[in-house]
Amino acid sequence: MKFIERKQKVEYLLEMIKKNRCISLKQIAEKYECSERTVRRMITELKEEGHEINYCRASRKFCKEN
Repeated sequence: MKFIERKQKVEYLLEMIKKNRCISLKQIAEKYECSERTVRRMITELKEEGHEINYCRASRKFCKEN
């Protein structure tokens, strides 16, 4: 995956989390055609950039703190 392509996917992932549309790592990985581990790394990258992203076990979704 090229850097620009990855950056676009990370930005789109953040947008999906903000809109409360992230269902599971598996579904995100299928959409991006990558592994679940890659999705975890993308989420870690977003957290390192300062975004407060948490996983809600009740709704089974990733969410962004306001």
